[in-house]
Amino acid sequence: MQKIKNKTIILFDGVCNLCNSSINFIIKHDTKKQFLFASLQSDATKDLLLQFGIKNSPIDSIILVKNNKIYKKSTAILKISKHLNYGLKFCYVFIIIPKYWRDLAYDFIAKRRYKWFGKRESCMKPSLELKSRFLD
Repeated sequence: MQKIKNKTIILFDGVCNLCNSSINFIIKHDTKKQFLFASLQSDATKDLLLQFGIKNSPIDSIILVKNNKIYKKSTAILKISKHLNYGLKFCYVFIIIPKYWRDLAYDFIAKRRYKWFGKRESCMKPSLELKSRFLD
């Protein structure tokens, strides 16, 4: 596994079309290349989450690993938006909404994501240009 100390890592459902589209959106708007990525189905993710005492990857949540802390669901999304370019940083203002309500909306979409957006047979393979930003 490549060196990840002091890196900000986004873990995502690699077979979910919505999740893959979201990762492509983040890559496009992460002009400073602050993020590394790994699918929740990968060995790299399993190894990383074990460091936090998590034995089973939760496939229903995006996870942000930053400064040796884990953020899930809506909190992860808002913390990611804070580091993207243009007006996307201002999405972070929604952090004032109580986590319970934000995660309720997140869970509503997460439970229906395969039905609404579809699912791939296997995890996305990054292009050669992006391969260095994905954990093996």
